[in-house]
Amino acid sequence: MGELAGVLAAIASSALGGTAVGATRYAVGAVDPLTLGALRFGIGFLCLLPIALAQREAWPARRDWPRAAALGLLFFGLFPVLFNASLLYTTAARAALALSTLPLLTMLAGAILGVEALTARKSAGVALAMGGVTLALAAGLADAPAGAWRGDLLMVAAALCMALYSVWARPVIHRSGPVRFTLLAMGTGATCLGLLAGIGGGFAALPGFGWPQWIAIFYLGLFGSALIFFLWAFALGRTTPTRVAVSVTVNPVTAALLGALLLDEPVGWNLVLGLVTVFSGIWLAVTAGKPAGTAAPHKR
Repeated sequence: MGELAGVLAAIASSALGGTAVGATRYAVGAVDPLTLGALRFGIGFLCLLPIALAQREAWPARRDWPRAAALGLLFFGLFPVLFNASLLYTTAARAALALSTLPLLTMLAGAILGVEALTARKSAGVALAMGGVTLALAAGLADAPAGAWRGDLLMVAAALCMALYSVWARPVIHRSGPVRFTLLAMGTGATCLGLLAGIGGGFAALPGFGWPQWIAIFYLGLFGSALIFFLWAFALGRTTPTRVAVSVTVNPVTAALLGALLLDEPVGWNLVLGLVTVFSGIWLAVTAGKPAGTAAPHKR
């Protein structure tokens, strides 16, 4: 039941992530990627702080502080800059497809670092889920601006940051807890981004924001930061990195469904078939038998 809860939390996190792509795509036109990341994770930190203080879970041990801080700089510092910058160059559909390389990158990182064994069933599930994303977004991939490949590569780099975070964070989350670990890591990343944005004059754009920009930013802070990454850390504490990462294939499909519901965008056969394929791939990957050596996390 604990592993099932982790998988469901990861799917919920990725489903919310689909809405965050749209909000980021809107907000990144009004503010630079560094400042947007600082605002998003600064608000997320403030939302998580009272929850972390009220809970009884352990804080990361002092010996884990350097790792938690480094992971915070990787995931809540470098990742959002790459993520936000990618959406300046490419479309939401192409960016979502590039981000869906996360399960493959996580699976390879876990295998190379000796954290998670590579199995044929898990590999097939990841490939099937990624194929479902391609199928679901097929109609939107042709509409690409000039130089979209730059945004695609930036999003793949962002996915690599997230893959390494998922693999390296799991032991620390097991030793402490998802809320306080996420708070420490997010606070480190938000502080770094805030300092860089302040030095670069990024906050000077804030007085020109209208209420639509502020709504998008507060949405990203509350749901696209605090809730999404708490659920992600919760999932990493209960199942393997690849089983968590494969859920990200829900992200672009959710974004497409949201567009159909809110913007009257057409729902084609490819979206429906892609959704079925994505969930089939997730089922195949998460029902793979536990390989030897993954029953307990590495205490590093």
